[in-house]
Amino acid sequence: MLGGVLIVCHANLCRSPMAEYVARELLTRQLGGEASAVPVASAGTHAVPGYPMHPHAARLTAERGTDPEAFRSRPLHAEQLRTAGLILTATRAQRTTCVSLAPSALHRTFTLRQFARLATAAAEQGVVEQCWAAPDGRRDPVRRLDAAVAAASRARAGLQPPVRPEDDDLTDPVGLPIAEFRHCVREIERALRPTVGLIAVSG
Repeated sequence: MLGGVLIVCHANLCRSPMAEYVARELLTRQLGGEASAVPVASAGTHAVPGYPMHPHAARLTAERGTDPEAFRSRPLHAEQLRTAGLILTATRAQRTTCVSLAPSALHRTFTLRQFARLATAAAEQGVVEQCWAAPDGRRDPVRRLDAAVAAASRARAGLQPPVRPEDDDLTDPVGLPIAEFRHCVREIERALRPTVGLIAVSG
């Protein structure tokens, strides 16, 4: 998945698969036929391979018009991190795990909520267009995501005020009623909207 978006949670059964499917949906809305040029995948720091999505997560994914039947969990490996253009994690602890597995991914690894704040700030500060244009006009995923990460990093200094560290964590709804899964997917979409918006203008 060279240059794609990798989304990481604990078991790859709930938060990261829901985010994977929501990200694809939003990319399709933003990029149309170009969405396939930005691959999206997910993995879990403690995933057991081959499991279907959690039933509540699968139901909510289906309600959004996407068939989750083909999904199977997969564990996180260092090679995935080394080749991904942007890594988004559900929690700070998972971000730390990713960087420990692949130190070279440090500057491409963020929590979902952290990158959403940076993407929003990039748009508000007008730094996006300074980063997005490729000299030769190519629209490949590596260049697009490199530009998005660069824009988000430039915007970091202008963020005010700082958030509490725990505000970067997306709560795991496993073991809770489906209402908590609905809340989780709303929070995922809220984080991914500015993220996908930044990716869309970074090609």
